[in-house]
This record gives sequence, C-alpha cells and structure tokens, in this order.
Amino acid sequence: MMWLTRRFLLSVIQRAQYAGQSGLFRRPLRGSLPELELRYLQCTCCWRSRVPVAGFETLNATLSSTTDPCKDDNRSLDECYTSEQRDIILQLLNNATPSELSKVKMLRGRKSLNIVDYRTKNGPFKTLESVVNVPLLKHKSAVTVFNSILNPVKKEKKTRIQLAKFIRPEVDKSWLEEASSIVSIVCGVNKIAWAHVDQGMTVLAWQQLDCPNFLRGTYMASSYLTDVSFVVECLPLADFYIIEKSSISVQNTALFPVMAHMRVVEAMLFALLEPRNSPADTNIPPRVLNMMRTVVGRHFGLMVGESRASGAQAVRQLMTESVVQKVPRVSFPNTLLVKYRNSFKMDSKGGGEELCDALLQAVAFYELLSEASS
Repeated sequence: MMWLTRRFLLSVIQRAQYAGQSGLFRRPLRGSLPELELRYLQCTCCWRSRVPVAGFETLNATLSSTTDPCKDDNRSLDECYTSEQRDIILQLLNNATPSELSKVKMLRGRKSLNIVDYRTKNGPFKTLESVVNVPLLKHKSAVTVFNSILNPVKKEKKTRIQLAKFIRPEVDKSWLEEASSIVSIVCGVNKIAWAHVDQGMTVLAWQQLDCPNFLRGTYMASSYLTDVSFVVECLPLADFYIIEKSSISVQNTALFPVMAHMRVVEAMLFALLEPRNSPADTNIPPRVLNMMRTVVGRHFGLMVGESRASGAQAVRQLMTESVVQKVPRVSFPNTLLVKYRNSFKMDSKGGGEELCDALLQAVAFYELLSEASS
C-alpha cells in the first residue's frame, strides 16, 4: 500500500515535467521507467459513465454519439427530435395509408395495420412518446421508424430488372399500373382455373372448369380447341390476362408429355385472347402476358429447391385474414368464402391446386408490381 502511494505521488510530481506531451506513455526526462497515465472514455450514448482507460487520444475523435436515444436516458422521445422533425413524423403516422406505412423500415406487415387501428380507436398521435403504445412498436423499434421517416432509403434502377424477372413479354410499367383489373389463368392436366382481381386486391371472380379432352390419347388439336375455347368464353373482361409460365424443364424427358400439353394450352390461350392488332398499332399494349411460376413460388416462400410446394396453406391464410383483419391483404366476397372455405384443407380431395395457383399469381402480380414502382 505504501509503495502504491509513493508511486502515485511521484507521478503527480512528474506531471509538470511532461507538460505538452501526449500519448499512452509519457517520456521521462531521464532513464526512469515510463509512467502509465489514466484517461477516461465516456459512454457514446449518454456521455455519463466514465471508464478509466489508457490514453487513446484519437478514440474520442472517431466515436460519435448514436442517433438512437440511450436506453438509460430519462428524456422522452419528443425531446430527442426538433419540432420540425416531430411534425414530419406525426404527419406521416397520422395520415398515411397501410400501404404507404409499409414502405417505412420496420413497418411492413402487422405493424402498419396496428398503427391504423390504434389511431382509429384513440385519435391521431399527438406525441412521439404515444407511438410506443402501439402493439409491436416498442422504444427501440419506434426510434428506427422515426429515423427511417426522416431519412428514407431510395431504391434506384430496379424497376426494369424486377419487371423483366416475372413478366413476359416486356411491357411498359405505366400500362400495368393503369390496369383496373387482371385475370390470372393457370392450366392443370385436366382443368383451367382463373382469378379475377382488381387493383384494390379484391377478388371479383374465382373459378375453375374441367377440360375432359386434355391428355386423352394423342394431342388432338380440335379437342383441345373445344375445351380451351369454352373456357375463354367464360372468362370475364379485364385489362390483362396473365397466364402462368410453367417451369418444367425440357431436359426432363419423363415430364415431356405434360410440358407439351402445357405449351399447347398456353399457345391457344394467347391466340384466342390476344386481339389482332395491325403492326402499326405500336401504342397498344399486349393483352396477354406470361408470369413465371417460379417467381410466384419464391414470392410466397413455396420453393423447395427447384420444385414448388402446394399453395393451399397460403390461400387459407389469405382467406382467414380477409375475415379477421380490418385491412386484409386480399378481400374476398362472402359468396366465395362460403364456396371455398373447405376446399383447401390438408385432407381435402377437391383438387384445388389450380385455384390456389391462380389466386396466388394474381396477388404476386400486384405486389411485385408495387415493389417495382417504389
């Protein structure tokens, strides 16, 4: 203990000799051992706690306070932002639609709906601190949301690439955005299903028809044309007809008959649905488009390697949300909910895979188009 006291007093006396010198070790005038000087490093969040460390002069210069309020800070969230920043944040939270809120970081999915539900029941947000009362939006998440509103991340040069990944042939994005409704068509081995969905994600029609002449013996063109023509006559009017593009590989010889069947039906649908425009009508968009089956599968997380799993569970979830959520992802009329409520269960033998795929393709079309436009 006496030795430590002596060393401490010695270091105090020698400070005057080392004035103007800096560094971890201070150089003595004559060959004595270097002395270690204690410096203090402050908390980068609240600048309160002082932790003794060796003198790293450049450390404080490189460390800056974080933009997130320290969790030990007694200040409210409102005190962490200027009045102009608070106005910007509250303006968006109080007036944005669920789709607009979902574009903010941390507000995708249920959180954006919770904000709308909360302000509907309790009135507009008056303070930033009140936002933490919204379910799933605690202090840390709220700070991330506020900073994202003030500093939105801009996505650039992705629109053309994204559209080319799931729509063929290439179409001007503005044509797709102006479409009031689409009909999504999926062909199976013995039926064709379609879903008529408008821009507001409301299902207007959802149906499938049996095609008894499919894959019966040889590919009789007249028989195929009879079945496909009957289906086309039943399709509702829409701005675009989106036909699923099968992902069956040409190299898979075992499935070559099925692939040939899909291609024949696809060609007939294109021929019957596409109006005959003269070559001079370049300002008229194509009416029939292809959408890649694998892209829809990836959008809903249905891909297992190169194969796509059943979409029945995803469709059941969409139907349930339509009933229990105030702002569902997809809206179904009650007639369709009653008609198909038992069609997509695990033990169901209704053969509704084509119905599921047609609906999921329509939903993926609008959602991917929205992402490409943001």
